[in-house]
Amino acid sequence: MGPHILKESNNYNPTFSNTYSLCQVEIIIFKMWSHLPFDLLSIVFSYLSANSLACAKSVCHHWHTCTTNAAPPEGRQRHPAWFLAMATRGQGQFCYVHNSIHKSWHKIPIDFIPTSCRLIGSINGIVLLKLTNTTMIQLAVCNPFTRQFRYLPMLNISRTNPAVGIVEFDKSSNLLSNGYRVYVAGGMSEASSGGATYEPSLEMYDSVRKTWEIVGSMPVEFAVRLTVWTPNESVFCNGVLYWVTSARAYTVMSFNIGSNKWGEISVPMADRLEFATLVRRNGKLVLVGGTCNGHYCIWELIKDQEWRVIEEVPFGLAKRFLGGNSTKCVGIDGAIYHYKDLGSGMIVWSEEIKKGKWEWNWIEGGCPKMEVHNLAIRGLLLHPNLFPSMF
Repeated sequence: MGPHILKESNNYNPTFSNTYSLCQVEIIIFKMWSHLPFDLLSIVFSYLSANSLACAKSVCHHWHTCTTNAAPPEGRQRHPAWFLAMATRGQGQFCYVHNSIHKSWHKIPIDFIPTSCRLIGSINGIVLLKLTNTTMIQLAVCNPFTRQFRYLPMLNISRTNPAVGIVEFDKSSNLLSNGYRVYVAGGMSEASSGGATYEPSLEMYDSVRKTWEIVGSMPVEFAVRLTVWTPNESVFCNGVLYWVTSARAYTVMSFNIGSNKWGEISVPMADRLEFATLVRRNGKLVLVGGTCNGHYCIWELIKDQEWRVIEEVPFGLAKRFLGGNSTKCVGIDGAIYHYKDLGSGMIVWSEEIKKGKWEWNWIEGGCPKMEVHNLAIRGLLLHPNLFPSMF
């Protein structure tokens, strides 16, 4: 800590500085920080961004131990989420991360993952994966920043191509006391008479008990649509899991995890949209969709069957970016990212807290030094977790 830092501090005291030399002041401050109680220091660290936390880990053995063993609260979510992507075909040796604070791209080795996987979603700073080398669904979780990986147990009913939903721990919700839940709905299973049949059941994985449980059923027609026309992306909002069908005319499937009731919600411009994706924005369910003529809108669900337009993508950005079903979208409270492949760049609509409004920005695609061009990717948004994950 240099003299300029001391002078810029709001607590700078000329009398104190005259009594002690700057060197003595630095020693006093160093000892103060190095002797802070473990639990207090871990709380301070939990509010650092991933960049600052990485620097803190390298200061001394005490700090490194603290950042390694402490379980972080939700302070990291005060910082902007990062965009993480993996190749859609084959495992590859890297995942690709955009640091939203430093506005930079990075390649992170994922050679610790033992098999080829596909991104499903993020859960409290970790990543849910679907194995691609097996017909029957098997899931796993990993933390690419701490190089941790673990298979989830096999389901009670083996099934292929079901819809997957994620429920994260939320302090404002009474549904969970800790951890997360993964829901698997529909899919194809083995029929008792031989062959395959649509599976009209729902299973739930509880990360606390580390077990799967059959928690409900559904109409067979819902099982068919969840299996054939619904991708794995889901949104959990206000106690309800949502999926959008992947073909025109688009519809939204819903499941209330409290009442175990299924429902269906119509989609605005359902037969004209070239793509449609559900995301969560500040606790609300949002639909992002665009047409082939560059009309690109964002709707918010107000009531069960009522949507309202809350934003339109600026025409220049929309024309630069839109191009049919190759357009993808991911969202998290505070930001919505629109992307295609790694080299094409991204449109971002994010909340600027200091300005009190949301703004549009363009992010250039992966930099040339990555040696990847137009790589087909699947992406998600997460708050990086440098603390060892408790799977």
